[in-house]
Amino acid sequence: MSDPTPQAVVIGASAGAVQALSAILPRLPADYPVPVLIVVHVPDGPSGLTALFASKCAMTFREPEDKEPIVPATAYLAPPGYHMLVEADRSIALSTDEPVLFSRPSIDVLFETAADSYGAGLTGIILTGANEDGARGAAAVHKAGGTVLVEDPATAYAAAMPTAALMRCPAASAMSLDEIADHLLNLGTS
Repeated sequence: MSDPTPQAVVIGASAGAVQALSAILPRLPADYPVPVLIVVHVPDGPSGLTALFASKCAMTFREPEDKEPIVPATAYLAPPGYHMLVEADRSIALSTDEPVLFSRPSIDVLFETAADSYGAGLTGIILTGANEDGARGAAAVHKAGGTVLVEDPATAYAAAMPTAALMRCPAASAMSLDEIADHLLNLGTS
């Protein structure tokens, strides 16, 4: 059985996120064939992450506007203080709904809405973090037929988030950051 055509990647990270994402995102080429949507738990207010990764990455890296169409070769970072959702028409919706697990943006909210929209074409990745946000979302990606990768808790800066994701979604693959980057580079090339 062949894998479904990759259509999108969603990534969630919290404590230790900058280091983990810095091991993955700069390896993706400018013409990466799918969009990458990212939630990082940051305090409200300007985070500086968009500028940081835009300077390190070949892909276009931006904070999206509400109702912006999702396009390949672009990485979208959820703006501080907003949930980032994927609409049925594969555009981005920004929401100020209540925090989920004390977080807005919430990894679960992004993963669950992306799973509804992309189904088996979605790859979900849970990286380092100190809470359980993302575990429910990882299970939703798996249930929709997508692929779930989790940073190996043994090497993560903060193991709580990847551990929770593996407990909630035992079918997920635990990988090193290099293995996750290699997997992403192989998406759409096989």
